[in-house]
Amino acid sequence: MACIEILFRISDKFTATSRHYVDRLFDPDPQNVLQGVIDMKNAVIGNNKQKANLIVLGAVPRLLYLLQQSSSSLELRTECAVVLGSLAMGTENNIKSLVDCHIIPALLQGLLCSDLIFIEACLRCLRTIFISPVTPVQLLYTDPTVIPHIMSLLSRSQHTQEYITQIFAHCCKLSLLKNALNNLCVQTPEHQMVLFNHGAIQNIAPLLISPSYKVRMQALKCFSVLAYENAQVSMTLVNVLVDGEQLSQVFARMMQRDKPIEMQLTAAKCLTYMCRAGAIRTDDNCIILKTLPCLVRMCSKERLLEERVEGAETLAFLMEPDIELQRIASVTDHLVSMLADYFKYPSSVSAITDIKRLDHDLKHAHELRQAAFKLYASLGSNDEDIRKKITETENMMDRIVSGLSESSIKVRLAAVRCLHSLSRSVQQLRTSFHDHAVWKPLMKLLQNAPDEVLVMASSTLCNLLLEFSPSKEPILESGVIELLCSLTQSDSPALRVNGIWALMNMAFQADQKVKVEIVRALGTEQLFRLLSDPDTNVLMKTLGLLRNLLSTRPHIDQIMSSHGKQIMQAVTLILEGEHSIEVKEQTLCILANIADGNTAKELIMTNDDMPQKIKYYMGHSNVKLQLAATFCISNLIWNEEDGSQERQDKLREMGFVDILHKLTQASDPSLCDRAKTAMQQYLA
Repeated sequence: MACIEILFRISDKFTATSRHYVDRLFDPDPQNVLQGVIDMKNAVIGNNKQKANLIVLGAVPRLLYLLQQSSSSLELRTECAVVLGSLAMGTENNIKSLVDCHIIPALLQGLLCSDLIFIEACLRCLRTIFISPVTPVQLLYTDPTVIPHIMSLLSRSQHTQEYITQIFAHCCKLSLLKNALNNLCVQTPEHQMVLFNHGAIQNIAPLLISPSYKVRMQALKCFSVLAYENAQVSMTLVNVLVDGEQLSQVFARMMQRDKPIEMQLTAAKCLTYMCRAGAIRTDDNCIILKTLPCLVRMCSKERLLEERVEGAETLAFLMEPDIELQRIASVTDHLVSMLADYFKYPSSVSAITDIKRLDHDLKHAHELRQAAFKLYASLGSNDEDIRKKITETENMMDRIVSGLSESSIKVRLAAVRCLHSLSRSVQQLRTSFHDHAVWKPLMKLLQNAPDEVLVMASSTLCNLLLEFSPSKEPILESGVIELLCSLTQSDSPALRVNGIWALMNMAFQADQKVKVEIVRALGTEQLFRLLSDPDTNVLMKTLGLLRNLLSTRPHIDQIMSSHGKQIMQAVTLILEGEHSIEVKEQTLCILANIADGNTAKELIMTNDDMPQKIKYYMGHSNVKLQLAATFCISNLIWNEEDGSQERQDKLREMGFVDILHKLTQASDPSLCDRAKTAMQQYLA
């Protein structure tokens, strides 16, 4: 009890001291107020409890009032800005309290003052606030006069250069904009373009050769966020000269081994983003000989955890679309086996002697696994030999399987992305995927996951359901059809595409029982809803499913006997609608399959409108559509089938023989051969 009493006394004394500091801010004597602010500044340094107490006791509104008063001396206003900056260096709750008190507009207003020391104090405080993840960066862009004014302060001193570029680097975010058409969020470069349009490139480029390392570093970071996924900025950067040297060469020099790691890595990110935006070719020497080797170096176990993570993720992004870069990276410094160390960290014989660092790394080790999966996914996205090398890396498939059930959603997403990349390999589907039964954890992942994981997992499942995959049968037996049908009802077009794509793969050369189950589970209403989906990819895959369902005569006749009227209606709507050549070609192929049925073909012959549509497409300007339409007629008039003579006579009366004869003279050899084959049915 005595100990508790002592603690309460200490706490009361501490609060009383804090209250005393706040009370002094209201002293009528300006000199006493100034001294009170200076004493407060000294009291809060490194003391988070004192900072929190002062905020609770209302110091912030008073400090902001004093800072904004023109009657306050410059020294007092500057000291207020310094104290506010110190309070901002506390916890995230401190930042939230400061933002709620409207500190940002007050400090931005302070930048209009001509006194450099006061400006620097305001910028330093703004920098501290804006680098916090809890600060709404949009507050920097609310007043359109702020950015041009801040830009004009860059030339005032090295301090203004450092703080402003750091503020820009943290406040240049890709905004999320909801698309009304498909309800998806898309990234927009609003902040990048505001800075770009106010001369960020011209004003910041000279800072890359500043005598101050901090200024050079913040300018470099600024360029990395400006160039990210922005073609306009990147194309401009590639033509910028700094002291007579191209900017890409300046970045390349900054990647030299004797430069600080932070600088090497950020310069590599700048060149990576410029390359991905199309401003630098992937076969340019600054990419192949400088950027790629630099990023591979960052993956080495000698580097700090965060450097290894950033290096691997940037390298994955750089080579994602380019097979040559993937091949070069795969043989650079044993990268594939080097990444295996990401899963063993920290090891029991870790070289880390700093306990704080070890504790930090243990908490963030999952980020290494996430980065390794991302880089493996990028490495193996195109080349069969690289995929083989990855799967043969020690315990790789076991690590992916483990990654699919990790607690971190980001690791699960990266693991399934890696699995998806490897699933593009026929050999791996037949061997590693089968041996490790990866379909089981994948199915589990599909039961309850966020959309971004579902998209990647369902995309991987599409590959596992291909005809040659040994996993197809056990997946079918696990009751996957209902799950896939539910995906086709998603608001996300990507999930609808994957759901229908997987069903399409499942229906390919499937037995009648599976096809009937697909039609039953999906339901005709949903099937025809998908045939009018606004997303072309969904429509194409639904047509692909229908085409696979309507293959082999008994299956065609059975499905058309129960759903023929609706299917013919859907075919008519698509052929009459405003659709792409690919969509109409796929629809005509479905019609050709129907024409191949024993009884189903009568649905075409008894529909007066359908032969006219086939005739129209036989005379179309596009060869693909002509071929598909001619294939329909060929199946309808085939000699060996019952009723062929009557169908031939009816179609002759409608002028099809003349059209076929004309097509035998077509310049396209495939069309010419198809027309000749059809004509032979009349001559036999």
